[in-house]
Amino acid sequence: MMTVFEVYLAEGTGSADLLSAEVLKETGAQVMTLEEAKMVGFQGLQTLDGAGDVRLIAVAARDAPWIHRCLEGSRGVVSFRAHQVD
Repeated sequence: MMTVFEVYLAEGTGSADLLSAEVLKETGAQVMTLEEAKMVGFQGLQTLDGAGDVRLIAVAARDAPWIHRCLEGSRGVVSFRAHQVD
């Protein structure tokens, strides 16, 4: 089971600002643009209209709480939603 976080970025924020190198290494999380996500098979996600720049973060369900805490504390994140994927 996997969790995909749909993350809406604050202006001036990029993928590199979301998670530390340590978190990425320890969780194996993948941070992707919508275009990159489509190339690896993630399709059908309806993003919020006019919400700005979006990133998807795919991670094993066991590590989802860790990513959730990181996103909650990030100044670069305007909002996010989590989706469970089988």
